[in-house]
Amino acid sequence: MTETAGSEQVLRIDAYPTHEVGGYRVRAGKPYPFGANVVPGGVSFSVFSDQATSMTLVLYKRGEPEPMAELEFPEEFRTGSVFAMTVFGLDHENIEYGYRADGPFDPVGGHRFDARQVLSDPYARLISGRDVWGVEPDRSRGYQYRSRVCLQDFDWGDDTPLRIPAEDLVIYEAHVRGFTRHPSSGVTAPGTFAGLREKIPYLKELGVNCIELLPVFEFDESDNPRSNPETGEKLYDYWGYNTVAFFAPKAGYAATGRYGMQGDEFRTLIKDLHAAGIEVILDVVFNHTAEGNEQGPTISFKGLDNSTYYMLTPEGYYFNFSGTGNTVNCNHPVVRNYVLDCLRHWVADYHVDGFRFDLAAILGRALDGTPLPNPPLLELLAFDPVLRHTKLIAEAWDAAGLYEVGNFPAYGRWAEWNGKYRDTVRRFVKGDTGVVGELATRIAGSPDLYAGRGPAASVNFLTAHDGFTLADLVSYNDKHNEANGEDNQDGANDNNSWNCGVEGPTDDPGIRALRMRQMKNALAILLTSQGIPMLLSGDEVGRTQQGNNNTYCQDNELSWFDWQQVQDNAELLRFTQQMIAFRGRHRELRSTVHPTGQMREQLGLPDISWHGERAWQPDWSPESRLLAVARCGHGDDDVVYVAMNSHWESHDLELPALPGGRTWHLFADTGAESPYDIRTPGTEQELDNAGKYLIGPRSVVILVGRTPQGD
Repeated sequence: MTETAGSEQVLRIDAYPTHEVGGYRVRAGKPYPFGANVVPGGVSFSVFSDQATSMTLVLYKRGEPEPMAELEFPEEFRTGSVFAMTVFGLDHENIEYGYRADGPFDPVGGHRFDARQVLSDPYARLISGRDVWGVEPDRSRGYQYRSRVCLQDFDWGDDTPLRIPAEDLVIYEAHVRGFTRHPSSGVTAPGTFAGLREKIPYLKELGVNCIELLPVFEFDESDNPRSNPETGEKLYDYWGYNTVAFFAPKAGYAATGRYGMQGDEFRTLIKDLHAAGIEVILDVVFNHTAEGNEQGPTISFKGLDNSTYYMLTPEGYYFNFSGTGNTVNCNHPVVRNYVLDCLRHWVADYHVDGFRFDLAAILGRALDGTPLPNPPLLELLAFDPVLRHTKLIAEAWDAAGLYEVGNFPAYGRWAEWNGKYRDTVRRFVKGDTGVVGELATRIAGSPDLYAGRGPAASVNFLTAHDGFTLADLVSYNDKHNEANGEDNQDGANDNNSWNCGVEGPTDDPGIRALRMRQMKNALAILLTSQGIPMLLSGDEVGRTQQGNNNTYCQDNELSWFDWQQVQDNAELLRFTQQMIAFRGRHRELRSTVHPTGQMREQLGLPDISWHGERAWQPDWSPESRLLAVARCGHGDDDVVYVAMNSHWESHDLELPALPGGRTWHLFADTGAESPYDIRTPGTEQELDNAGKYLIGPRSVVILVGRTPQGD
């Protein structure tokens, strides 16, 4: 192997073997980067294990059950705790590989080495073994999740990060498979990255500019022992929160997964989303792995260095702050670097725009599980140069009760799923008393939680994958999770939902109309609140899960997006589209700072003001179910007035007077029949009686104060 320098050819010393092991020519590899990397003439394999006494590279021809070779790393190929070896002459596109790590088996001491096990590479960029979704695996095979070598040769063209300001985002949370798996989707490859790519025009028409994907790292969908007790059908790990391989995209999500092309298929999706002006955020799970507790399988980390990668009790058992059997030891220096390497990989090699961290409070726990005041991992991610413009969003709680909403160590970078926003707005919409005061705080960007961080630190949401859909939130008082096979014991009980008078489906026109109005109310409040709004996929068309609020195992029509609803529920879809467009038109809803009541001299109005039935006189009493807010920006910005009535009676509203020749124009009234419930932004109708407005029962009214030209 040579390099050309001028007219001379310079020999590369590292392109020549120095040893022969197991019939293969090899030489010492480079300890970094970890994983399997193509180098001149061969492949460099590098793996960390602090306590292993020896390490063996196991090579397979692709798809073959037995190894074609096993190469033990010579002792001189070990640098510190890293085993590194370059193997020459490999057909890297047609091999699979793994490791055997030998060392002490001492569970009490934290060590679980077993040289009989072939282990996946934690840095593997491709995994085979679950290449087609739902195909029942052959459990008799000794090595289930096989590492593969991946070339980094994708043509990104002129793709660059969009860097949409956080305050301008409208996030759409979606499941890759569920979004197009339904027969009504009409895509070429349902349930895949390629299928989602065909639906980009729909996302554009909806108006969202960011899609947040449920886990796409390789996981085993067949890893669920339960069956549906009603039908006997197998249940799956549908959501994918039990990660098998953190650097590898899910093969079963790719139409080309059986050919090992899942990486390029996913990159093509991201490239096309960027071309459409849509950012990509990945839901990532660094709090636990698919290896479970001491009864769980050994896939990778357990067999390579159990005591490094997991939080262990003094007796060698697994701490379970995740609720899934184990907890990743995130603030161990080696694991911190692993998480950082992983995120850098997805940003650099896949052009991902951001990450939402599942149960992120765990990332702030010490090695013994106690919360840290200044967690090293969170600080490391916040200041890493590669992640500098990457969006970081925390689910700021964990399964062991650590709740850090508003107190998550942010380092000026982290945003949070605002669970308090969700709970407060849900309670208000269903008509609870004693909520109006907190509602005002939440829709103003939760300054009590995020003072100094700004409204964009709050990701506002009413629904997410975990819980009721919006349609079910107004159709069920209680969860109905019997199909999950856990006797309806799984899923949250505190849903703050109201069925509007009948549990589940009904033909009653009055109840159906009320449910539609309640969904519009929720969307109107969400999309006029300060902070980053997040929609759950399908809420815009009234997708139902029939009252199941924990569909983690339901790979069926209970979870899938039914595209027929785009036509059937066009009224709700239109309302959502216009609300998103309205938000984009009005900067005062997307302010980068919390409102203070400061007077806007050009307008003669404060940046935010509160009102009730009488202008400037909000009712903060515990029994109040009515609140109105007016917001204005700088200069020629419009004034936006939002009145929210969760009372079952109408109220006459006195509207605040407007300065500078402005008059009130009606944008939306959820109490009106479609198509008069909402208008296209910019075409609002001037009110005949500008000083008064009658708000109907359980309704939201949105007015715009502007000059009347062009009406």
